[in-house]
Amino acid sequence: MEMRKILPAVAALIQSDDGNVLLQRRKDSNRWGLIGGHVEFGETVEEAMLREVFEETGCRSEVLRCIGVYSSPKSQQYEREDGIVQYVTLYFEVSLLNEPDLLFTCNETCELKFFEVTKLPDEMLKMDPNWIKDALNKEGTFFIR
Repeated sequence: MEMRKILPAVAALIQSDDGNVLLQRRKDSNRWGLIGGHVEFGETVEEAMLREVFEETGCRSEVLRCIGVYSSPKSQQYEREDGIVQYVTLYFEVSLLNEPDLLFTCNETCELKFFEVTKLPDEMLKMDPNWIKDALNKEGTFFIR
């Protein structure tokens, strides 16, 4: 029988002082995307967000606000080798407490780069451009999608 799971996840909108968005080129897909990942057993979503930012950028950070949540099966279901996963992703605005080293790499990150919101790269994860638009268009208003 095919496995079906719902998993909690987090994603971060991180902007520079001039409004550019920090993206990572991921090693698993070689695509650009927001910083984020799974919530681990025993941690809060805020702890997960801070951990993911540190793991994927090498930076300490603070959560400024929760922007919204994505849970729609249309956008949050993915086929994997062991079955289908549906993510429930909490999306946060996060501020870095130190300047990122754009040469930082780890087992998930090939490259870090700030992009102008109007000049996002073509090779992005499928939902991330929409998530950036959501955060900027709905500033201050929590949403559920």
